[in-house]
Amino acid sequence: MFVPCGDSVPDLTNFTLLMPAVSVGNVGQLAIDLIISTLNMCKIGYFYTDCLVPMVGNNPYATQEEDSDELSINTEVYSLPSKKLVVLQLRSIFIKYKSKSFCEKLLAWVKSSSFARIIVLSSSHSYHRNDLQLRSTPFRYLLTPSMQKSVQNKIKSLNWLEMEKSSCIPEMSDSEFCVRIPGGGITKTLYDESCSKEIQMAVLLKFVSEGDNIPDAVSLVEYLNEWLQIVKPSSNNPKASALPWKVPSSWRLLFGSGLPPAMF
Repeated sequence: MFVPCGDSVPDLTNFTLLMPAVSVGNVGQLAIDLIISTLNMCKIGYFYTDCLVPMVGNNPYATQEEDSDELSINTEVYSLPSKKLVVLQLRSIFIKYKSKSFCEKLLAWVKSSSFARIIVLSSSHSYHRNDLQLRSTPFRYLLTPSMQKSVQNKIKSLNWLEMEKSSCIPEMSDSEFCVRIPGGGITKTLYDESCSKEIQMAVLLKFVSEGDNIPDAVSLVEYLNEWLQIVKPSSNNPKASALPWKVPSSWRLLFGSGLPPAMF
């Protein structure tokens, strides 16, 4: 499934794997874009898979004309060895009935590569929130049982809220309770499979609505940064409150070009 860019497969033992779920507003994918661009991560390979719709495009992280003609495809892997960080970016939707197969193959790669843990950035429909969720922060997290042992104290110190359980069948008052992530794509499947396979996984998500989801992506990646400390505020400008996230060049075309003046 994983095909390295070089002649040999890189050693990813004890690395942290970050990846998005293709979910409502594409928030996870936009957040991953910010991480790759900000850290200037190097591409180390890609996934050869029939589970996603094929696509090809220009380099989304081009910084100069010379590297703008590099091609990118639907699933690519980036690395930053100095932080023992690997990022998987997904750029297309799943082919019908293939998402579970992808999750199984992905987790098999996670195990064979000896990753320390996997963190999934996701989102869920804001209109599915209950009264308690409406009155609290829009962020939630989930930890697999094997992940709880290693990071639960750190998570508690951040005062984060765990994703609440709700009725498995909303229309039935006597239904059993379970974790539901409406609009979360493969998030729930990945979480359930990781629980059964004893894989250390964390899910960080935000309740969002469709639209301009760039602010949601920025807030989600800052939520992640509270825990991992991927980047730190610039010390050159003490008045600057925002973290120095670098917007990728491809975001200039996120909503297409402007309206032609001849229309008016």
